[in-house]
Amino acid sequence: MRYGIFVTLNLNRMNSTIKQLEPKALWNHFANLNAVPRASKKEERVIAFVKTFGEQLGLETLVDAVGNVIIKKPATQGMETKKTVVLQSHLDMVHQKNNDTVFDFDTQGIDMVVDGDWVKAKGTTLGADNGLGVATIMAILESTNIPHPAIEALFTIDEETGMTGAKGLKGGLLTGEILLNLDTEEDDEIGVGCAGGIDVTATRTYKEEETPEFKIGFKITVKGLQGGHSGMQIHEGLGNANKIMNRLLFDGFENFGLRISDIDGGSLRNAIPRESNAIVAIDALHEAVFLLEMNEQADQIKTELKTMEPDLEILISKTETPKTIMDLGVQEGLTRALYAAQNGVYRMSADIPGLVETSNNIARVVVKNGEIMIACLTRSSVESSKLDLANTLRATFELTGCEVEFSGDYPGWTPNMASPILNLMSKLYEDLTGTKPHVAACHAGLECGILGTNYPTMDMISFGPNIKGAHSPDERAQISSVQKFWKFVLEILKQIPDRE
Repeated sequence: MRYGIFVTLNLNRMNSTIKQLEPKALWNHFANLNAVPRASKKEERVIAFVKTFGEQLGLETLVDAVGNVIIKKPATQGMETKKTVVLQSHLDMVHQKNNDTVFDFDTQGIDMVVDGDWVKAKGTTLGADNGLGVATIMAILESTNIPHPAIEALFTIDEETGMTGAKGLKGGLLTGEILLNLDTEEDDEIGVGCAGGIDVTATRTYKEEETPEFKIGFKITVKGLQGGHSGMQIHEGLGNANKIMNRLLFDGFENFGLRISDIDGGSLRNAIPRESNAIVAIDALHEAVFLLEMNEQADQIKTELKTMEPDLEILISKTETPKTIMDLGVQEGLTRALYAAQNGVYRMSADIPGLVETSNNIARVVVKNGEIMIACLTRSSVESSKLDLANTLRATFELTGCEVEFSGDYPGWTPNMASPILNLMSKLYEDLTGTKPHVAACHAGLECGILGTNYPTMDMISFGPNIKGAHSPDERAQISSVQKFWKFVLEILKQIPDRE
């Protein structure tokens, strides 16, 4: 399907006020992009969308073996001697929605609204991460009046669930000497480093037992948590639905012999889990005291987290008695392992004040039909520390009889404080704003470290506009910050130095 037709069919879902925001070129491309479903590992439509966009501009456009799209645009008049710049963002977005939001990410475009100085989505993630970066690059490629050096636009795939686009990019496809990654979420920050990551997944089977006749069923629900980015927000003290649920299940067993039938908690590995549901069984004679004490426990947890999680809800309601429950020994091992497993900050950096060095997010817990699956994302800017924590988790889960797999390993990005593009951008930022930028490494996974393996001499920087609540339905982008970011990008392109 052609670019124009696809967008026309989907624009009726977009709030027209988004396209009136300044800079219009950027916001128009963002609205068009958000009409295209683009979940990680389901990027076929957005790849075609961007490929058609480049071809319709008459620019050299290619799709590599893994699905990355590269569009090359010659320098504008008078800029031919400048260094070639790679503008890079990722095409995929995190798909998350509120539990009560009816939305099909596979078929619907993102519904957006303006709320004061912010753009939000209606009950879902917004896709500003990294859609605003993609839209910025598209606006520059389409422009006829923006001065710039030769540009290689690199749109990678699957950044959010494996970095497979960056990993699959072959050396030699790009000639640029400078790479500008537009995937940072604080507009006063210039990123010079990031954490690497590894997925730690524990699995095992268990025997299901028939639920005794004297037991009754309850559903336990944890919801209303903020969620958020499992790297950038891991230090904020946000609640993890899987850890909260396990605390309730552990205490319920200790005090009332609670038996677990099934658990479904969390969603994506890179999102702090917001919700968890469990079906359990208890002896009927304990019903009244069970409800009393479990609700007291719930109130204590809500009090502990009230500052960061004011909307946390813990609901305990009677339901149909489940037909089966977990083997008792496996249940005990599971709840103890989840209690012991590290979640949150493991170590702060000794070299960069305020930077989380190593952390873990217990992202997904599923217990159903005789199978257990626990998915974690471990991050660190120090490779040895990343492996140390991964092995800590491995040992914890293996003690309960789980098999543990490491996958999706990707490297961090080591800061280069002598970077020429860093020096240029720091000066330009101060000239534009009157303040110094915050030069920092981040505890998120950026593609720069991976891209640097095949392009080791490329000078790399990451920056972007203010985006809050990424990877959650509270995701929002600040309009005034996007305007500031746009001006900064254009000034950088004007000031790119000559090739040596």
